[in-house]
Amino acid sequence: MNSNNIYLDYAAATPVDKRVLTAMLPYFSEKFYNPSAAYLPAKHLRGEYETQKGLLANAIGAKAPDLIITGGATESINLAFTVLKQNTGHCLISSIEHAAVRESARSYSAGNFDEVKVSTTGLVDLVDLRQKIKEDTILISIALVNNELGTIQPLSEISRLLQEVRESRLKEGNLTPLYLHSDASQAMSLLDLSVARLGVDLLTINAAKVYGPKGIGALYVARGVKLSPVTFGGGQEMGLRSGTENVPALIGFATAAKLAKEHLASSRRQYQDFTRQFKQIIEQESRVAPLWLGDPKHQLVNFVPVCFKGLDAERLIFKLEDLGVYLSTGAACAASKGQKSHVLSAIGLSDQEIAGSLRVTFGQGNQLEDVKKAAHLIAEVVNQEAKRLKLV
Repeated sequence: MNSNNIYLDYAAATPVDKRVLTAMLPYFSEKFYNPSAAYLPAKHLRGEYETQKGLLANAIGAKAPDLIITGGATESINLAFTVLKQNTGHCLISSIEHAAVRESARSYSAGNFDEVKVSTTGLVDLVDLRQKIKEDTILISIALVNNELGTIQPLSEISRLLQEVRESRLKEGNLTPLYLHSDASQAMSLLDLSVARLGVDLLTINAAKVYGPKGIGALYVARGVKLSPVTFGGGQEMGLRSGTENVPALIGFATAAKLAKEHLASSRRQYQDFTRQFKQIIEQESRVAPLWLGDPKHQLVNFVPVCFKGLDAERLIFKLEDLGVYLSTGAACAASKGQKSHVLSAIGLSDQEIAGSLRVTFGQGNQLEDVKKAAHLIAEVVNQEAKRLKLV
């Protein structure tokens, strides 16, 4: 990408941090051994792998044996849903979950799942959640941060609600387990994650969203939760994820997680400033009133989803790309297929509003001047399109 271009789609992908890449490089060539081999260099490498796995686990308040290393968030989510194989039953997801969760729910529950309603800002309706928990509900999956709105869900409250249900079941002699899974892929770079504080039984994390390499994720599994493998082979990762360990990627993931944790406060301050000034310019210059999506009180600070009702967001994106500004209409996987966003439908937006919605997400590569320039260009293109359509 040209250095003059402005990338505003960090929710879709983050570049690998140079410090992360530097940490990974020796493991592609000098330390290339298979960690399962019997000779000394391989045994040393096994020790390094386990140490780095422990550091990654520590970033979410867990221990190395609690983590299963996978090929990315989608695989981690699929692995989490295999709890339904162990205990055939019902599952619940929110109506704004990522496609990986929606499709896993559909597949692993054999269609025995329901969706929980959300508010107009994307917050899970806790009353609806409680009402939809059945006697045979085994798994509830709610993303910590929504990938289109940036809405942060009250997982600790949901966890307490589930504990009440467990206690009620025990009194009634119902021994059906009830687990809470959360996809925290979007959260790691800006939230201080703690599995104990969140109260989760299963947690998905993803290197590709935290300035680490693509193709590696992890699943936290609480003690006592029984899963089934989705790949079979040599029995690595406690038999749940066979295949030669991806040592360079794990080194990168652990390094990226450590860096994120060290810079949480400064990153938040920076993005809060970006968001404030970005919104201010759009509101002052756009002749189509922006509708800011999500809840600013419960939203990741680098997310600025916005709707320009009556405009075609895809046309805006193409025109902005010509000007060197890269952003998206929402989740990359849905946008690439030309599908309407189920997330924006779930929060009550009309088809016309969905068609005019953009997802802006800031990241490490942005400077304040870039953000301000992008805001001016977005307002300019919005005004051009509004004039073309005779809306102003």
